[in-house]
Amino acid sequence: MRAFPHLRQDFLASIVVFLVAVPLCVGVAVASGVPAELGLVTGIVGGLVTGVMPGSSLQVSGPAAGLTVLVFEAVSEFGVGTLGGIVLVAGLFQLAMGFFGIGRWFRAISVSVVEGMLCGIGLVIIAGQIYAAAGLTAPKTGIGKIAGLPGAFADALGSTEALASLAIGAGTVAVIVLWKKLPKAVRSVPGALAAVVLATVAALALDLPVATVKVEGLLGVVQLPGADAFGDLAQPAIWGTIVAFALIASAESLFSAAAVDRLHDGPRTRYDKEMIAQGAGNTVCGLLGALPMTAVIVRSSANVQAGARTKASRVLHGVWLLLFAAALPAALALIPVPALAGILVHAGWKLIPFRQISDLWRGHRGEALILVVTAVSIVAVNMFEGVLIGLALSVVKTAWEASHIRLEIVDKGSGPVQAHLSGNATFLRLPRILDSLEALPQDRPVELDLSGLHHLDHACRTALESWAERHSAVGTEPVKLVKVTTAA
Repeated sequence: MRAFPHLRQDFLASIVVFLVAVPLCVGVAVASGVPAELGLVTGIVGGLVTGVMPGSSLQVSGPAAGLTVLVFEAVSEFGVGTLGGIVLVAGLFQLAMGFFGIGRWFRAISVSVVEGMLCGIGLVIIAGQIYAAAGLTAPKTGIGKIAGLPGAFADALGSTEALASLAIGAGTVAVIVLWKKLPKAVRSVPGALAAVVLATVAALALDLPVATVKVEGLLGVVQLPGADAFGDLAQPAIWGTIVAFALIASAESLFSAAAVDRLHDGPRTRYDKEMIAQGAGNTVCGLLGALPMTAVIVRSSANVQAGARTKASRVLHGVWLLLFAAALPAALALIPVPALAGILVHAGWKLIPFRQISDLWRGHRGEALILVVTAVSIVAVNMFEGVLIGLALSVVKTAWEASHIRLEIVDKGSGPVQAHLSGNATFLRLPRILDSLEALPQDRPVELDLSGLHHLDHACRTALESWAERHSAVGTEPVKLVKVTTAA
């Protein structure tokens, strides 16, 4: 025990994380359009591979709801057989970013973009899983999913099977929400697990006509990427998906690490090491043909709250997942699919940052706009392009704010007109500056004082000098530039 002074706390925490992870691993896999066992494989790798590596000691990795939409799109376009190759290369990208010290730079990504990404993902997950809860086929696009919901509900009302399936899904969500209000002793069982168990019992007891999880066996679904999978990497379209996997998985993992660090007083996350750990995990997941992984805040916070002290808890949770997948695969076949859809609907709802949107709107409306546009773009277009739109808006907003400039005109009625520029003169504000200067009287001398500028870019410098030459040539008095070389 001296070698493992916290073994008892870590053991108990690992049981809690295991119970939280099982329904989420299975639910994310089913929602992603792959066999349920592949979700468990990713959870096992998250515990046994990423779990033993340095980086963040208490956060737990596995398949995440945040990548469900992207994985489903990849599987639909390229096939399950190619998924392993995509995840493998994405993992190698993460390893390279970690080795080259890029991990810490993910902290510079605008929080509004990340929150917008999660919001957009949450909306698409909710819309898509409502179809799954009703036993219906969802449209492929995010806009199609949302626009088709009224018709889907109308179809469900005319079908006994669809109504029974919806009842199981809605009941699952209700149990998860109400579970938090029960006594603490009852809440020691995770709400998602309790909801799945109750839904399974209800479906069996009432002999409800609902779909259940298809089981293929752990060895039946694990397969190394073949020559065809690597051959598909020659398609230019697939590389956008690979980059999206690597960047989004990395951002979600490192933002999760920052959140987990605020929950405990233990060692802080070493971001580049954590990037390497995530890359190693995804590389192994790719070799096994499994889902991509990220650090998952739900499992990580459960790990901390359950009293985990070292990384042993997350490694042990991987052991329990392996034993469950090997010894009790038939148990998966009893789980109703609408129950898993209910879990994902609740997970998607938790991804929508209602409070952050409200706070940003009151204090930083530009950031709130970036969040909303990112979310809407993900729903309207796709995950990767939506995030790129959000990042572009964030850069433009930062550049605009950094180019604050003030032009003060002093005209005493006689003598030269004095124009004082202060702040940052960049090309973004150049039209405004020139409009004001060109409105000055041409029959009066002008003193343009640039000494108050903190920054004067080349475009502005050239334009101001050209304006001074034109004013002097057309007018009767020249322009005097004061300290034009003060700011570079």
